[in-house]
Amino acid sequence: MADASLRRRLLPLAARIGAWLRPVGAVLARIGATLFAPLKRLQKRPARAISRIMPKGLYPRALVIVIAPVVLLQSVIAYVFMERHWQTVTQRLSAAVSQDIAALIDVYESYPQDKDAALLSRIAQERLGLDVDILPDTDLPAPGPRPFFSLLDSALSTELSQQVKRPFWLDTVGRSSLIEIRIKLGKDVMRVLTRRSQAYASNSHIFLLWMTGTSLILLTIAVLFLRNQIRPILRLADAAEAFGKGRDADFRPRGAREVRRAGNAFIEMKRRVERSIGERTMMLNGVSHDLRTILTRFKLSLALLERSPDLEAIEKDVDEMSRMLEDYLAFARGDAGESPVETDIRSLLEHLKADAERQGHQTELTVVGDPLVVVRPDAVRRLLTNLVSNAARFGDRIAIRATHDARYLIVMVDDDGPGIAPELREDVFKPFFRLDEARNVDGGGTGLGLAIARDIARSHGGDIILGESPLGGLRATVRLPV
Repeated sequence: MADASLRRRLLPLAARIGAWLRPVGAVLARIGATLFAPLKRLQKRPARAISRIMPKGLYPRALVIVIAPVVLLQSVIAYVFMERHWQTVTQRLSAAVSQDIAALIDVYESYPQDKDAALLSRIAQERLGLDVDILPDTDLPAPGPRPFFSLLDSALSTELSQQVKRPFWLDTVGRSSLIEIRIKLGKDVMRVLTRRSQAYASNSHIFLLWMTGTSLILLTIAVLFLRNQIRPILRLADAAEAFGKGRDADFRPRGAREVRRAGNAFIEMKRRVERSIGERTMMLNGVSHDLRTILTRFKLSLALLERSPDLEAIEKDVDEMSRMLEDYLAFARGDAGESPVETDIRSLLEHLKADAERQGHQTELTVVGDPLVVVRPDAVRRLLTNLVSNAARFGDRIAIRATHDARYLIVMVDDDGPGIAPELREDVFKPFFRLDEARNVDGGGTGLGLAIARDIARSHGGDIILGESPLGGLRATVRLPV
């Protein structure tokens, strides 16, 4: 009972403490978010910098993934091995030099009658390869700055302290190929000059040769292997791109199992699409034949009747129905079945220019680059005819400019008409869409002109974009990969 009473008393107190701490926690959370927001931005910057530096292609990325870890591992292993080797050899060489110096000191102290140290110098030079001088009544120089990192300085100092056990001065920096050592012997100083190679083993060239050789071998193997692995992927991408442009490509799946699986899936998809297009084309041809037969009967029947105002109105309706039928079938068929061939785009545009001029429109034509392009000629002729007819319907001046570079054929058709509002420029490509204000894109037609044009452009792997024209009206830009 006492525990229950205590809990009933503590619960309200805990609730009040929690209510008091809640705003404090919110303030601390806001402060933490404010403090750590710059750190988060700093973390994102290195990632962005690395993403900009890293290669974008699969081939170089695969090379980096394969070679970078191996080279890094080789570098670490070789450095650790070589550093341990250098350290051991340097310690042994430094110990040998220190022992030689200690022996020379013993000889000098054992023959005090040799004041000029001639015997000492001869023994040092002929037997030990050292240059020894005795500097009488001299003190050791002031200690010089120690190198930041020198395996030789550390090893030689340790060995001299253990072997000689006298005050000494050491210079491993002043002369590149020599080491100067001075030992304090009472009032005199023994100066010893020795070659650096006698006390220090540096095999940097072996390390560099090892790293360069192994890296070149790894790079060669990786390049040869990855090139054969990437080539089937590139062929698959080329085949897909050619199919998207309406071209036929001779493609057989090769390479790794996954790549062959993707290639077989692409071939199966290509067959299904071609079969669907063929069935649709066959069906539309049948429908077109039947409907044209009926319209021909209408026209023959009307031709046998007596001329009258009502008959002329009916003939106009039949002609309009025939034209609408051709537009519907052209849009549904999408000019399928036509093969891309080399086409003279200049000749095609000159015909369109002549037609526009016969209708009384001032027309300019500019062709830049090679006029020969590989496209489906009838489809492209219909595309450009729709754009030029649209410009002639709503403008007085027309400017046509075609540019053919290494990758694209770009055709721009400008007019000085009323133009199209920016928010409606995508809507006009919808089938049967009409503009009731300012500009009716297919006024008097079926509303399929721009829809057919964009469908043809996209069947070639390109597109059509509408924008402002320097002439004040509309600019239609066709971009086709070639």
